[in-house]
Amino acid sequence: VVHRHPAGAGWRGGLGAGRRWRRRWRWRSRRRRGTAGIGGGGGEAGVGGGGVGEGGALERARDEVGARLGRVDVLINGAGGNLREATAGADRAFFDLPAEALRAVMDVNVMGSVLPSQVFGGMMAERGEGVIVNVSSMASFQPLTRVVGYSAAKAALNNFTQWLAVHLATTCSPRIRVNAVAPGFFLTEQNRFLLSRAEDGGWTERGRQILDHTPMGRLGEPDDLVGTVVWLVSGASGFVTGVVVPVDGGFSAFSGV
Repeated sequence: VVHRHPAGAGWRGGLGAGRRWRRRWRWRSRRRRGTAGIGGGGGEAGVGGGGVGEGGALERARDEVGARLGRVDVLINGAGGNLREATAGADRAFFDLPAEALRAVMDVNVMGSVLPSQVFGGMMAERGEGVIVNVSSMASFQPLTRVVGYSAAKAALNNFTQWLAVHLATTCSPRIRVNAVAPGFFLTEQNRFLLSRAEDGGWTERGRQILDHTPMGRLGEPDDLVGTVVWLVSGASGFVTGVVVPVDGGFSAFSGV
């Protein structure tokens, strides 16, 4: 959640509810580094705990943001992830994937953006302006093998992005925009077991296939997303809404030939 100071002093990070991770200490440490970085750049940042699906967590975060900053200009819905138990493979056939694992993946990737959009989007609707950016995936355009729940969920997120863009622009204000970024392949905690070998850090067959089908010949880095997100939340994209922008090193454009 981001607030822009009305005097034009720059962007300030608000308080938001994040997903509860198993390795909480690691994510808390990263959050602290993130808020310290914003503060060091002259901004203001804070972190609110709680999961996007937990009753009352989003509302508490909204109220805290409202009390501290007064308004919300930007909402970035970054909740997402996959589970081994929802991933088909040699050791787990599609027919044996547990329903609870598939539901969990659908919940975090779809409802993890729907619910914050309801809570914080309401603040934008009251003011008549704001920007929402959802984080989609390459799997939303073409389903990737093995990750059945994740692929289906991200495809649903693209649909929701388009629906919400039209809904808010036509029923609330044309100054409320909704878009998404679709990152290509970045090495993360959620996909490390699919792309790299634990024993030596080398690429798995799947990881090598991805690199071979990425014209730029590398995986993405977090900074690769920054420029696109800044464009989407700024006035430079003031006539852009309802789009999903690939940030993928050319993966989605490459036919393999």
